Amino acid sequence: MMELPTPESIKKKRIRLGLTQSELAERAKVSQPLIARIESGDVDPRLSTIRSIMTALEEMERSRITARDLMTSPVVSLSPDDTVEEAVKLMEKYGFSQLPVLENGVPIGSISENVLVQAMGSRDIDRISNARVRELMEGSFPAVAPATDMGTISALLETNHAVLVMEMGRVVGVITKYNLMRLIKK
Repeated sequence: MMELPTPESIKKKRIRLGLTQSELAERAKVSQPLIARIESGDVDPRLSTIRSIMTALEEMERSRITARDLMTSPVVSLSPDDTVEEAVKLMEKYGFSQLPVLENGVPIGSISENVLVQAMGSRDIDRISNARVRELMEGSFPAVAPATDMGTISALLETNHAVLVMEMGRVVGVITKYNLMRLIKK
């Protein structure tokens, strides 16, 4: 069962986001005195009012979290000339299921556990192990700027293994679904 927010939790979230009552009221399309009365517990608002307030708070929260806040850095990556065996060792060492492939700091592809498992079904294990990453790599992960909002990143992760964060033509971070899921624990 879903818990409804309390007056205290609404106020706490508003303050954490650095919003005044007036700013929240404007975003939720309600009056500032109503926000004040809700936060003080003087009024029992309609569910539609609570929904408007919570939607406004959640949108503010999402827009304030950026790629720079979410990314893991430095980026563990491979060169297209590395062997698949080296790729597997890096994946095991860091617990990653995919890695970007960079050439001179520029993304040119990616390699994932899925591709490696598929290759094992049609090739000799020793040949796969000694193969170069370029032979099995897939397309590169999408790239975003450090200031990109969480909503955009979330949408990209729905159809991609990871998102690269680039600044001045260089990869400075990587974001996976795990990076987003960690926000739930906060």
